[in-house]
Amino acid sequence: MIWDLDDLEPKVSGAWQRGTGPAMPVEFARVSPKRKQALVLVIHQEVPAPSTTSYIMSTRTSLDEVIEDLAARERTDLDHIGHATRGGKSYSRNDGVAETAGQWLDDTGLDAAVWTDLDGNFDDHTGGSFSHEAGLSYLRTLSGQSLFEAWQYITYAPAETDTPFRRFLSTDSWWNSLDYNRDQGGGW
Repeated sequence: MIWDLDDLEPKVSGAWQRGTGPAMPVEFARVSPKRKQALVLVIHQEVPAPSTTSYIMSTRTSLDEVIEDLAARERTDLDHIGHATRGGKSYSRNDGVAETAGQWLDDTGLDAAVWTDLDGNFDDHTGGSFSHEAGLSYLRTLSGQSLFEAWQYITYAPAETDTPFRRFLSTDSWWNSLDYNRDQGGGW
């Protein structure tokens, strides 16, 4: 999202606060129809160590509006947007995530946080559980624009999104042979 705010762009202000958000258990373990079946980040409880996240300020004054904005950007229902308020209400489909966000809010003094809280769906698309090998095998089934989208999403995620799968891919010769900057005549 950092490099692709999409329709959130007019609804946020200031710069991304990179690597200063709460540490969350995220992994590139969700197949995204929006991103042409690429693997994208999702809350993934099996991650052994959480990754730091980033945040940006909303121009909205109502938590409900912020939730609606993120749901529209993610093209999902409101119940797939997690949220927490400092010392107040919270919602997450994943154990411990709202509590982590709430503690981070207490530590920073910010009023509220929202995040995309989609279910993992790797097994729905592949028939098996996510693992590094299964993720790589899935990526190898992609071609054309779908493979480019997957490469772009994983490659341009912030460096602080240091997930185990991303580290695994960095050692794979096939993945490293993909060079869309050269092939596409540019980059971001």
